[in-house]
Parts: sequence; structure tokens; C-alpha cells
Amino acid sequence: MAPDASRRFFGHPRALSTLFFAELWERFSYYGMRALLVLFLVAAVKQGGFGLDDATAAAIYGLYTAGVYIASLPGGWIADRLIGGQRAVLWGGALITLGHLLLALAGSLGAFCAGLAVIVIGTGLLKPNIASLVAALYPEGGARRDAGFTVFYMGINGGAMLGPFVTAWLAQRFGWHVGFLAAAVGMALGLAWFVATRARLDAAGRLPVAHPRGDAGRAQDGRRLLAGVVVVALLALLLASGATGLGAVQLRGGAIWVIVTLVVGFFAYLLSGAGLASDEKRRVGVLGVLFIASTVFWSGFEQAGSSMTLFAERYTDRLLGGFEIPAGWFQMLNSSFIILFAPLFSALWGLLGRRGRDLSTGMKFIIGLLGMATGFVVMAAAARLVVSGDLAGPGWLVTAYLLHTWGELALSPVGMSATTQLVPARFTGQSMGLWYASLSLGNLLASLIAGDFDDSNVAAMPGQYLHIVIYGAVAALALLALLPLLRRASTPAR
Repeated sequence: MAPDASRRFFGHPRALSTLFFAELWERFSYYGMRALLVLFLVAAVKQGGFGLDDATAAAIYGLYTAGVYIASLPGGWIADRLIGGQRAVLWGGALITLGHLLLALAGSLGAFCAGLAVIVIGTGLLKPNIASLVAALYPEGGARRDAGFTVFYMGINGGAMLGPFVTAWLAQRFGWHVGFLAAAVGMALGLAWFVATRARLDAAGRLPVAHPRGDAGRAQDGRRLLAGVVVVALLALLLASGATGLGAVQLRGGAIWVIVTLVVGFFAYLLSGAGLASDEKRRVGVLGVLFIASTVFWSGFEQAGSSMTLFAERYTDRLLGGFEIPAGWFQMLNSSFIILFAPLFSALWGLLGRRGRDLSTGMKFIIGLLGMATGFVVMAAAARLVVSGDLAGPGWLVTAYLLHTWGELALSPVGMSATTQLVPARFTGQSMGLWYASLSLGNLLASLIAGDFDDSNVAAMPGQYLHIVIYGAVAALALLALLPLLRRASTPAR
């Protein structure tokens, strides 16, 4: 049974409000904590931090943010096969709340990383499945689903704007752990809202997808999940003990190869072992190209939480009268711009669709990549000012974030929508996990890039930002060349 469509939320099914506000508070917690993470890790011990070097802090940041998204692959599978989307969101929200509480109370780096791991597990359950529930509200697909995802994206960015504003100010005024505690409170509010209003979703995501091997197959999958949890827990304990001798930088390198292997394996399964028809396989091929383009985009865009945050802290004039703007507040810019421009982009896609001139998903991805690349042209110019001995004005970061936001609005909500449409319905949750895997890999590559920035070698910074410009532009040109092929492969067979 479809959710009740008789009441509306911004012109969309009222059930969208349940998902909108739950995701808003989850993003409050995620981005609120992210605004503090690298700054806290590099802060001197006497300032309440852990005093890590930039490369190690960037690696921990990359591992955490990558883990958040790669966990969406098993999270989508768990919902599809075992518990359904609604319960996955509930359990995920509870784990995220617990993880942020652990961060607020942690007195050592090991305990802090344990809190990060709990958040990773919870977000892996919540993120892909709340997006799949949005998709379930629009069984007809098309431009209206794109518009619905864009409204949902406004909720994401409402929380992402409010989170850094609250947590960065609290951390600056009362200490780091108070900022982390605020993130826990935010997720608790989102969880309470979802519980209070989930009846609006009706049967959407209440039960898992019908298992191809019936109850026996579901029980077997449950045993496999339990075995996997035990293996992961033992591996985590081994790494935490320090017995392997591996640091965050080495773990990041291994994580990159693990994610690449998992993604290649999943695509191989879809193409050869999932029983797909030939036209379905062609659309999976399109999804593969979009996955690569998405990874390139996020590897540049996600400098926001690492190298761009450190640029704001160290090289930006943040004095406004007698008030020093918290460096974490610059991470509000992206979300603020999304709230401002998302309705315009949504209206634009709807207008083009009604006139039969809708841009293809590939073309929207090209616009996104060029927006990201252009933003780093601005950052390279700001870095040249720093090399000359000046502090950069805040306008440089504001402009870069604006260009990145326009790129994100062209690529991200449309990418989520396309991912749900390019695979058969029985793989919807897992396909959203694949989408988030592109963010995971992009975050790891972003931390690798950020780790090369060196406070003692500022002269290299303009060139490092220009390198991001180059590979963003090359990816856009490659996608442009593939557009005719992508259009043919995306068209359903008649």
C-alpha cells in the first residue's frame, strides 16, 4: 500500500515530512561533529585536543567519513533482506546517538575512535534506507521524483547548516566535548520525530523485500550477518590494540583498496550473477560510469572538512569587529547556499521536464564536476595571497563554497534519484549503498589529497588546489564524450 497522498508537504506526499525532519536532525549531528573533528584532532593537548599532525588527522577524518558511507552497502542489504527500511532507520538513529555520546565522554584517542565506529555502523543503517523510503513515495519516477529528492536535500542541508553553527560555537565557548554532546542531542531529536510520525509512511519499508529463497534464505542471511559482525568486531579489536602496527595513514591506503574491491565485486555480481536482463545490465553499466564521476566529484568537494577547514583556521582573516568567527562556521556556507538555491534548481528541473527539454543525468553530472573544479580555481587564487604573506579574506572561501554548492545541486540529488531508477526494485536499498560507496571512496581520496597539504610548505598550496581543478575538468570532458552512449544505454528496451 502506498503512503497516503491526500495531505501535502511542499507539494509532495506528507510522508516526506517524516523523512525530511528525521534526516535534518541526523545531518545536524553528522555535520555538527564534522565541523569539529579535524580541528579537535590537531588541537594541542593543552587546548583539549589530541595534538595530532595534519596527515594523521586527515587520515582519521577520511577513514571515518568513508566508513560512514561504505557502511551503507551492508546497511542497504540488511534492510532489503532482513529488517525493512523503517526498522533500519530506527536502529541506525539509536546507534548514532550512542556514538556521539561516546565522543562527548571520551578521554582517550582509542575511546574517541570507538565512538566514531559506532556512528559509522548507525549511519550505514540509516542513510541508504531513509533515501530508499523517499524513493518509495514516487513509484512513477521521473522529474517529480527528482524534485522530491531535492526537497529532501533541503532537509539534509537545513541540519547541515544548523549543526556547525551550534556545535562550533559551543566548542569555542564551553569546550570540545560540549560541542560533541550537542550532536548527540540533535540525533536524539531526529529519532524521536521519526518514531512519532512513522505511521505516515504506512507500509513503505515496513517489511523487507520478499526473499528469493523464502524464509529459509532469510534465516541463512541472518546467520551470515551474525558471522560478519563477529569478524568485523574481532578485526576492530585487533586494530585498536595496536598489535598490527598500522597507523591511520596505512589503514586509509588499505581501505581504498578494500572499497574498490567491494564495488567491483558488487558490479560483477549485478552483471553476471543477479539474473538481470540485457537492458537492465546496460543500465547497470551507466550506473558504473556515474559511480566513477561521483567519486571524482566528492574527492574534491570533501576538502571542505579537511584542507578547507584548516585554511579557514590558519590562513583566513576571521575577525569581525571584536568577534572571531569560529572556523567551523565556514562549513555552514554550503548548506546555507543549498537552502537558498535548492528550490531554484528543483523548479528548473521541473520546468525543463514539463517542456520536454530536461537535461540528462550525465549532463547534470558534467555541470557538477565543472562547479567543483571552478571552486578550486578560486581556492588556488586565495592560496597565492597566502604565499605572498597576506591572510585571505573570507570572501574567497564564500565564493568557493558557492561554486561547489551549485555543482552539488546539479549532481548529488539527481545522482541519488538516478541510482534508484537504474537498478531493478529488488536492489534499491543496495543500489543506494553503492551510491554512498562513491562518497566513501571520494572521502578517502579527499583525505589523501588533504594529507599532502603541509603548513610548513605553503608555497605548494596553489599548485595542489590546481591539481584538483585539472582532474575535475578531465572527468567532465570524459563524461561529455560518453554522453551519447549513456543516453542509449539508459533508454529502456521496447
